[in-house]
Amino acid sequence: MDDLRDVLDSVGPKLRGLRKQRGVTLADLARTTGISESTLSRLESGSRRPNLELLLPLARAYGVPLDELVGAPPIGDPRVHLRPVRRHGMTYVPLSRRPGGMQAFKLVIPPSRTDVTPELKTHEGYEWIYVLDGRLRLVLADHDHVFKAGEVAEFDTRVPHLLVSADDRPVELLILFGPQGERVHLGSSGSRGER
Repeated sequence: MDDLRDVLDSVGPKLRGLRKQRGVTLADLARTTGISESTLSRLESGSRRPNLELLLPLARAYGVPLDELVGAPPIGDPRVHLRPVRRHGMTYVPLSRRPGGMQAFKLVIPPSRTDVTPELKTHEGYEWIYVLDGRLRLVLADHDHVFKAGEVAEFDTRVPHLLVSADDRPVELLILFGPQGERVHLGSSGSRGER
C-alpha cells in the first residue's frame, strides 16, 4: 500500500515538471485537455488524487505514455510510436506534441487529381514547410509556386492558400504550424489517431 501511495504522490511533481519543461501554462493545458485550471493546479500540488479520467488526457496532451506519468518502470523499447492522421486525403504524422505551442508534422500529399479543382483556404496562423521529396505546388492568392526537395517556404495563412502535389507523384514535407493551424488541418482533437 505504501508503494501505491508513493507512486500517486509522485504524479503531481511529474506533471508540474512536464508542464514547466514544455513552457505551457495551466490555461493552455486546460484548453487542450478540457480539465479545469483549478483541477490541474490541485493535481500538480498533490491536493487532488490522480485518476485515469484525468491522467489519460494529460498523457495525450503531453504526447507521453501513461506509464511515464505514474512512474512505471521503463519497458526498454526505445521506439517512438507515431500515429498518422488522414485528413482531406493527406496523411499527417505528428512529430511533436506541445499543448498550446508550435506543432511539427510530416505531411504526405497524394498525387494531384485532374478531375477536382481544389479550393484555396484561409485561417489564422503561420506555416513553415520544408519539402522532403517530390514537387510541391503552393498557391498563395494569385501567385503559383513549385518547390522541389530541399526548398523551404513560410507564409501567413490568412492569405488564401493551397498545398498540392505539382505532378503525378506524392509529395512529402515537414510542416510547422501553431494551434490555429492544427485545429484547421487536423480538427479540434489534434493528432489522436486515424480519421
